[in-house]
Amino acid sequence: MAVLPMRRISIYGLKSQRKGVLELLQRRGAVEVIGQSPDEDKLSTMDTQAARNQFLSTQSTAKRALEILDVHCPVKKSPLAMLEGRKPISLEAYNNGLQRVKEISAVASRIVQLEREREDCKAEILRLQTQKESLSPWLGLDISMRMKGTRSTSVFIGTFPQAYTREQILTALAQKLPEVHAIEVEVLSTLSQQTCVFLLCLSEESAAVETALRSMGFAWPPNPSKKPPSERVKQLEGWIGEQEEKLSGVLQELKTYGDRREDLCFLYDYYAMRIEKYEVLALLRQSRRTFIITGYLPAKNVPALEKELTETFTVFVESEEPGEDEEVPVALENNGFAAPMEPVLEGYSLPKRGEVDPCTPMACFYYVLFGLMLSDAAYGLIMVIGCAFALLKFKNMESGLKKSLKMFMYSGISTTFWGILFGSWFGDAVTVISKTFFGTEVTIPALWFVPLNEPMRLLVFSFLLGIIHLFAGLGVQFYQCVRAGRWKDAIYDVVFWYLLVGGGIVYLLTMEMTTEMLGLGFTLPEPVGTISAVCAGIGAVGVLFTAGRESKNPGKRFLKGIYGLYNVSGYLSDILSYSRLLALGLATGVIASVFNQMGAMVGGGVVGAIVFTLVFLIGHTLNIGINVLGAYVHTNRLQYVEFFGKFYEGGGKKFNPFAAHTKYYKIREENKP
Repeated sequence: MAVLPMRRISIYGLKSQRKGVLELLQRRGAVEVIGQSPDEDKLSTMDTQAARNQFLSTQSTAKRALEILDVHCPVKKSPLAMLEGRKPISLEAYNNGLQRVKEISAVASRIVQLEREREDCKAEILRLQTQKESLSPWLGLDISMRMKGTRSTSVFIGTFPQAYTREQILTALAQKLPEVHAIEVEVLSTLSQQTCVFLLCLSEESAAVETALRSMGFAWPPNPSKKPPSERVKQLEGWIGEQEEKLSGVLQELKTYGDRREDLCFLYDYYAMRIEKYEVLALLRQSRRTFIITGYLPAKNVPALEKELTETFTVFVESEEPGEDEEVPVALENNGFAAPMEPVLEGYSLPKRGEVDPCTPMACFYYVLFGLMLSDAAYGLIMVIGCAFALLKFKNMESGLKKSLKMFMYSGISTTFWGILFGSWFGDAVTVISKTFFGTEVTIPALWFVPLNEPMRLLVFSFLLGIIHLFAGLGVQFYQCVRAGRWKDAIYDVVFWYLLVGGGIVYLLTMEMTTEMLGLGFTLPEPVGTISAVCAGIGAVGVLFTAGRESKNPGKRFLKGIYGLYNVSGYLSDILSYSRLLALGLATGVIASVFNQMGAMVGGGVVGAIVFTLVFLIGHTLNIGINVLGAYVHTNRLQYVEFFGKFYEGGGKKFNPFAAHTKYYKIREENKP
């Protein structure tokens, strides 16, 4: 376990070489660049916001173009595509791509423009179709809808808000206008809530007729056509055809850009790199002819980077130990066994300055606890095979995902181990299958014991494992104190608690009531109880008088000591929380057995085999999914709450180097240091 020692580095160079230095640093991804206040009247910084906004706009165009191609030119992706990681390209291929950036940008803009045209065509077609549909009730009209009449007649073309027959309209008008006789009505169409009509009357009677019509809810049609409706419909159909033809051409052109997806991905990544480079450029201190880059990097990388910079450019590199008050970023380095714990640790917090990297002791317990919670050999083998296959097949997998898969693979090995000890292979599937379909009972014996038959035994073991886990956390705290030269803190905060908690536990094991309750086959002798009681007493007195040692007031110190002594209840609750190992372990086995029994309810034969297979596959898939998630969550909880609570504070800032944080490609260089 190691928190890499960091160095603060300063690179001094000529402004003419600034671009090359920044690009090299970005490709190496070794330095986290920090900003510093420029010296008055000597050094300054650049405002790169306008340039970044421009780059961001082009990047957004590339992203939008890719989204458009995904819709119109979809590419079939494997369900495991997310495991492939970024595609590596050589530096030569990257440089060749740089020569085509303008051309690719034009392609991206054209794709986005075509999509706008497509959307405009769809909107126009919809508008025209709406107009066409609105004319359907008027197709019986062979004159313009804007016709108002002649010199001697008036025409009313409109709608009533309900269904009317010709007779009903004439009757209603006769009642309202008994003196008017020269009225002609033609019902063009009738719907449940609308009646379209053509009405003719004498010009001198038009005012009275219009008043009567309005009282019946008559309304003129909106946007009436100059042409007869049938002719207008033909015109609209022609326009629709033109728009559909235009739409077809747009779609055809869009499909021709399907093979430019990789170029667009390159464009997106290129501007992602430029945006990050200009963000760093804004942090540099510069004069008229020189620049200074300041940042942090792991101490072990300083010699190689310094050599490459000085051999490639005319620069001066200076590195020094960070000051005590500096917030130094944290970078971890672990072996293959402990490295999978780094994402889990980051989910909580990275170690602050002066703290140890807990990944190694975490790994030792994490895999054991995870496996004990799942504890089915078949489930464990599925995890191991699945994760190993993914790790071997997808070589370019991202580092974080690779670590997570390794964590599940190691947890799967532990699960297989515990499953063999407990005799669990898909629960009791072997026994159920042999009895149901072969008429004989075959059982894979447990190498240790069956938790479903002896749950108390597993509970005691869980408590024992929890005590070891907690004491290991105290051991790490002891190591941190000794490493920092705080021997008193090591005794006060660790040794006394070892004596108190450890002595108390041993003393309880000398009581027959405790051992009988736990189902233990032994009781420690009385002399052991005496020694353990003395140890516990020494620890209690030590905690009482040292827990509040930072207070100068004797009264406050004593009260804090009492409160510190009360924390012994926290150790009790911590130990009890490991009962979840029993709960989840039993849950996995019980649910598996239930699905096995459900599948066997139909009995043997072909039908029974089919039913059993379906229930088996569905049930155990659900069981492994749910319980792997449960084991992951609860194992993390035991690490974060119980284990870290004994020694770990966290709060470190992750090392975030200036690098090519791309989405699709990663640059691969030959002879990269």
